[in-house]
Amino acid sequence: MTGRLEYPVVIAPLATEDGGGFSALVPDLPGCMSDGETPEEAIANVQDAIASWIEAAHEVGRSIPRPSRKLAFG
Repeated sequence: MTGRLEYPVVIAPLATEDGGGFSALVPDLPGCMSDGETPEEAIANVQDAIASWIEAAHEVGRSIPRPSRKLAFG
């Protein structure tokens, strides 16, 4: 795959009992998530998770979803 794909990321605070900080979830890539002490750190960390998710998908022959254009919240 050429070029960098940019996926929407959902950032949410984590409960204190879960260690605090923030989670980063990539809805377009099932199971792709990370976390960090700050929202910015969570976003930086999830970029590595996205790269790993795509690499693993390539290795097993799965197709890579295209980034969605926008998120809808219900």
